[in-house]
Amino acid sequence: MQITDVKVFIVNEDKLRAYVTITLDACFVVRDLKVIQGTTGLFVAMPAKKRKDGTYKDVAHPLNAEMRDRLEARVLEAYGKALENPGANPRDSMAGE
Repeated sequence: MQITDVKVFIVNEDKLRAYVTITLDACFVVRDLKVIQGTTGLFVAMPAKKRKDGTYKDVAHPLNAEMRDRLEARVLEAYGKALENPGANPRDSMAGE
């Protein structure tokens, strides 16, 4: 499975740094990933839904560490590029790879 597009939307709300939309294999979109500033650095949080008991449950997430690592690396790379060029289109310059 390839990440064929990454769109980064920079925000600066406390620990939240950006919202991200990814496209997988040019045919499946996952919205509302978040780039979060944690105590040990940036990480990517998956989209989640708040449950009645106040806890959160991921709506979509990688099923293995390899895919999580690939996804996080790609998202954080696109986030870094978006910071370098804030006026650019939010679409990742590596779209289609």
